[in-house]
Amino acid sequence: MTTFNVPSREDVSTTNQAIFDNLNKALGFVPNLFATYAHSDTALENYLTFTNAKTSLSAKEKEVVNLAVSEVNDCVYCLSAHTAIGKMNGFTDQQILELRAGYSTVNDKIDALAKLAKNITENRGKTDATVLEHFFNVGYTKGNLIDTIALVGDKTISNYVHSTTQVPVDFPVAQPLVLETI
Repeated sequence: MTTFNVPSREDVSTTNQAIFDNLNKALGFVPNLFATYAHSDTALENYLTFTNAKTSLSAKEKEVVNLAVSEVNDCVYCLSAHTAIGKMNGFTDQQILELRAGYSTVNDKIDALAKLAKNITENRGKTDATVLEHFFNVGYTKGNLIDTIALVGDKTISNYVHSTTQVPVDFPVAQPLVLETI
């Protein structure tokens, strides 16, 4: 099997070096998954543009989607990163476990979003009508739906990059979800 290294700043294009510098300034490091995108001269910039695009979803709502999708896609890297980001957005450990399982007891709106993200991912976009109806009944709009689908795609890209490359996780590792604990 091909082994994927995590490229250093010196290993990447000039454009990616500038992005590495910006990530270092903003985050204090370049996450291994982002560095892995830099094997391509264009993928890192394209991905960061996509993932940082304007959306009708709040930062907290984005983490709901990121956690549900990453659990369905079994991506330990993204689960680990988004567990840390979820905590920064105010979710507790228990709430993060619920979101990973595709539901929430926090409130109906977060629950509907988690169920939708899980359902879209599991069914590859063939969303269950009952799940979709619940999403709209709690106050989400068609615009929110499209933004959620875009975010499912965004997160799936990173899930697949990690699942294929298996670069080391550089966040505290999220433990496997054990449904009996929630």
